[in-house]
This record gives sequence, structure tokens and C-alpha cells, in this order.
Amino acid sequence: MSQAPGAQPSRPSVYHERQRLELCAVHALNNVLQQQLFSQEAADEICKRLAPDSRLNPHRSLLGTGNYDVNVIMAALQGLGLATVWWDRRRPLSQLALPQVLGLILNLPSPMSLGLLSLPLRRRHWVALRQVDGVYYNLDSKLRAPEALGDEDGVRAFLAGALAQGLCEVLLVVTKEVEEKGCWLRTD
Repeated sequence: MSQAPGAQPSRPSVYHERQRLELCAVHALNNVLQQQLFSQEAADEICKRLAPDSRLNPHRSLLGTGNYDVNVIMAALQGLGLATVWWDRRRPLSQLALPQVLGLILNLPSPMSLGLLSLPLRRRHWVALRQVDGVYYNLDSKLRAPEALGDEDGVRAFLAGALAQGLCEVLLVVTKEVEEKGCWLRTD
């Protein structure tokens, strides 16, 4: 598989793009899909479709460097025939039917700094989690390489830690059929 600019080879079977500008949403999409399907230009086109009459597009950074919101991610996945479901953090993670989930995209707080100086501003960062060859990986574009989380217990522990820190949102990436049937949720 060829690597995108900014992508880092790790294990041959795990696709991982590294952070560039404020394109974490684009990287999270490509990482969760395990191939380069989206670019900054494609995300900008989605923004234009979402707000065609808007002079200042509310779905991306005013500077044109990315920082796309969840509407862009959801529209991109819908364009591929996939669906998204927000995980209700009040539910126990044991109810998450991971085998039915293609991948997860987390929205996490991300501290800002200027060199060594930490700024009192909070940004948001999109991170993909995905199972590849039976192993779940943290495909955060800020990591040098994918981080193996292990099996279902490992990804649940990672999610529990992220949710416990607060301000973390979890978006499930599923097929339309899984969304319609609601089988991303265990009822037993």
C-alpha cells in the first residue's frame, strides 16, 4: 500500500497518516478507513456543500488550515455509504458491540503550546481507533506510529480512560445496516 505524504510506515498492514497543519479530521478519516480517501481539498468541498452561502464557513478554520468539525466527518463517511453513531457516555462500554463497528473516531481536548510555553487555550483533536488483523490500534496522527491497544478489552480500557478524563466524545463508524438495526449496541 502506498503511503500518503505525511504517512509513516509502521507495520505493513496498518495505514497511519501523521499530523499536518490542522488536518486531524482528514487524517482520522483516512486512518479509520485504512487508506487515503480524503484530502484537505475534499474536506473543503464538503464544507462548501454544508454551508454554500456562507462567506465564513463554520465547518472549518477561518485560516484555511483545516480544523474541520464533526459535520464534515459525518458527511464524508455518508458519501461512502457508511454511517456514524454518537456513543452515549452514560452507557457501560461493555454494551459496545465492537465486532459490529468498523472503527471509532474520538474528539479529545488538545492543549496548545508555543514552543515550551503552554497556553491556556484548549483545542479539539480527532483520533481514529481501528482493528487491523485482530489487533486494535490507536491511530492518532500525532503519534509517530500506530499504538497497539490489543484486543477488545484493550480498546475498552483505552476508551474508559479517555472518557474518564471528560470532554471526550466517541463517534462509532458503522455500516448503514448496522446503524439501522442498532446492532452496534449489545442488549444482553
